[in-house]
Amino acid sequence: MVILKSRAEIEEMRKAGRIVAAFHQAIAGMIRPGVTTLDIESFAVRFLKENGAKAYTIGYNGYPFATCASVNDVIAHGFPNQKPLKEGDIVKIDIVAEADGWIGDSAWCYAVGEVSEEARNLMRVTKECLYLGIEKAVVGNRIGDVMHAVQTHAERNGFSVVRDLLGHGVGREMHEEPNYAHVGNPGKGFRLKEGMVFTIEPMINAGKALMTVDADGWTARTADGSLSAQYEHTIAITEDGPMILTAQ
Repeated sequence: MVILKSRAEIEEMRKAGRIVAAFHQAIAGMIRPGVTTLDIESFAVRFLKENGAKAYTIGYNGYPFATCASVNDVIAHGFPNQKPLKEGDIVKIDIVAEADGWIGDSAWCYAVGEVSEEARNLMRVTKECLYLGIEKAVVGNRIGDVMHAVQTHAERNGFSVVRDLLGHGVGREMHEEPNYAHVGNPGKGFRLKEGMVFTIEPMINAGKALMTVDADGWTARTADGSLSAQYEHTIAITEDGPMILTAQ
């Protein structure tokens, strides 16, 4: 069942969203060659605590960290580790904060030093996919309208959209209904209603859309070893248009 939020509840959700956004703004300046994703993880734990939030993902279905840190061909759910980031890497940092019982969820892709033209283009197009999808997230449209905008822009630029990892509703829990892939056809799927709160989080690959999962049961990576990028916001559907709760 999709849980619609009132205007007051959406306002309450903004705190968690602001904390997540502030975290991403803070780490943007610390990501450079030599930094480890475990350094970012440690910073995240401190940052959330200092800002009155909790790391929702620690212990979630056995996941052991506050962040997901996904480098290069890792699409999502990568474990933070002690391997230093190197010049030319791209790293996706995903964090879910709980504040006052509400969830904020956002992932962002970062270039480590100077990256290849392919990586720059992939990051640019993926971010454009996110905002093109958000533009379509208005009352009365269907989820197919949103995801068609994502899919067509990615594929028009020679990239592919991951089908196996889904967007989701957000509220008191990280994963609420509905769930949906980031591909679609106009006029298809559930209709967007005022009070819906969910993620738009396209995962776009430079190669094919297929993925594999490592032996740890979490780390999803491109099957062909190609680069993958992701940008994610939590948004609310309002009568005035989409509200980005995790806007930086």
